[in-house]
Amino acid sequence: MNEQSNIAASTREPVAFNAALAEPFNVLIVGVGGQGVIMVSKVLASLAQAHGFEVKQSEVHGMAKRGGTVFSHVRFGPKVWSPTIAKGEADVLIALEWAEGLRWLPHLRRDTGVFICDTKRIVPPFACRSRRPGAPMRYSTETAEQVSAYVSEAYAIDATRMAEELGNDRAANVVLLGALSTVLEFSLPEWERTVTSFVPKKTIAVNTAAFELGRNWIAEAKTAPPSDMPARSAPTQTNYTPRLEITDAWCKSCEICVKLCPEHCLELDADRIAKLVAPEKCTGCRLCEWLCPDFAIRVHLDAEQPALEAAR
Repeated sequence: MNEQSNIAASTREPVAFNAALAEPFNVLIVGVGGQGVIMVSKVLASLAQAHGFEVKQSEVHGMAKRGGTVFSHVRFGPKVWSPTIAKGEADVLIALEWAEGLRWLPHLRRDTGVFICDTKRIVPPFACRSRRPGAPMRYSTETAEQVSAYVSEAYAIDATRMAEELGNDRAANVVLLGALSTVLEFSLPEWERTVTSFVPKKTIAVNTAAFELGRNWIAEAKTAPPSDMPARSAPTQTNYTPRLEITDAWCKSCEICVKLCPEHCLELDADRIAKLVAPEKCTGCRLCEWLCPDFAIRVHLDAEQPALEAAR
């Protein structure tokens, strides 16, 4: 995916909220555990409540945390009876992971719905046809062009990369909140005040910058010609060498990564800190990264140079 490409653009104005709003407004937030899906839904619910709307929220998390499917329904209006959004009735679908966004597309209103999706791809280890590096994976192959034919207005944003460039990839959800702020007619000061109230104080600066990035990106995308570039390729398209980054200070010696590594690459050292002891066996499946409760492990997939280039 072109990291800054809108799938389909529209000049439609943000949704105006007033007492005449007859039907509840429906926002569906989906992603993978550990991405901040619930935080996004809480920000939106808080904003709606501050405007005097009745709000109902339904979510699935808990045991799905850190790598499993997580979703949250947020409905608000003068009167809301049900906390869940029926298929085909979501006004906005916010997706923090590409495949999850595609999986929930049938819930979006086909003719008026807005789709905002991070192009980040989290490929589950069990989706690997084999665990050797570079092996094909059973992951969604749909492109941005195909998605644009299904929805009224859609944006594919490389929010994770944008957050990484700010120094905190966990702010990707706030990049998407910034994008969402252009669709809903809450004032900018209200958005900023609510977002900062839900993030740790020490991260307010980076999250404020992330929010502005997402908001500005959508403003630019609305005036740019639609892109028909395909969704960002999964890492299986090129050969790569897995590299683990382990933050010793964050490791709590729980041994989850050691016991559940499919290739038995990890051990605890004399100080009971996780260490990669068999790098040649590591396939970069990211299971250790997604199961670590303390974010102490991060897996990097470094692209290998072609033999001819390496010889130069």
